[in-house]
Amino acid sequence: MTRPAFADWIAGRPAELARGPIAILMMEDAAGAASTIAHHLGLGFRRILALSPEPLPLTPEQRLRVTDLGWTSTGRDAHVAVVNRVIAAVPPGTWLYYGWNAEYLFFPFCETRRVSDLLAFHAEERRDAMLTHVIDLYPREMQGFPDIFRPEDAMLDLSGYYAVSRRDREGRTLERQFDIHGGLRWRFEEYLPADRLRLDRVALFRAAKGLTLLPDHRFNVEEYNTVSCPWHHNLTAAVASFRVAKALARNPRSRRGIEDFAWAGSGRFDWSSRQLMDLGMMEPGQWF
Repeated sequence: MTRPAFADWIAGRPAELARGPIAILMMEDAAGAASTIAHHLGLGFRRILALSPEPLPLTPEQRLRVTDLGWTSTGRDAHVAVVNRVIAAVPPGTWLYYGWNAEYLFFPFCETRRVSDLLAFHAEERRDAMLTHVIDLYPREMQGFPDIFRPEDAMLDLSGYYAVSRRDREGRTLERQFDIHGGLRWRFEEYLPADRLRLDRVALFRAAKGLTLLPDHRFNVEEYNTVSCPWHHNLTAAVASFRVAKALARNPRSRRGIEDFAWAGSGRFDWSSRQLMDLGMMEPGQWF
């Protein structure tokens, strides 16, 4: 079977893009690729676009809902071109999600409810985007374990998170927008670029004509960047991610400077939506 390149495939506006929700999963390496795909299939995405340098070992059943596309990440903002090409190719109103390998979307009650149920309720509340908090995952011990991706030993920070009101270029406060910090990016910020320290990402959203994703995970439509509507709290979700831990462990400077990721504020991640809600990392809003 010929494996199409992402750029050639998307240019043809294939039939797989006709209905959502669609997950865009960008594979930077092989770490967690199989489990990332399996997790998002389990959430109920109608179609998964899996972009990777090498062909993925998909089962025949997975190929019914997963499109295996050739793609090589070139530059740290490579995701922008990918997501914006998909936005332009799908029908307006299509729900999209984007993330990387070794990242796992969680939403309230996701163990018993499907992503289509989540998005249908969110749309009824007249929301076209959903804020997600990216929660850094890491292994209990770093030294002596070259494979940082160890989901069976995943830890997360239980404290140290904070939010500040977002301001525009003129210093004016932007309504219902916040810059959220914490996790490994907060504790090891000296090893990370200043524009990569935020935890907030608008990872779930509806495509619209003229909508554009920006390099900092915000959109050119300001309402998409808000945490909730003006009249009450809305749903939020979370992305449990090994991505920062992998980057810190592979970069020579940070690898030499960090002995272990775990600290007094660490706790075991139990891979449940209830834990993330109890920690305040996502909000069920009016969805009970």
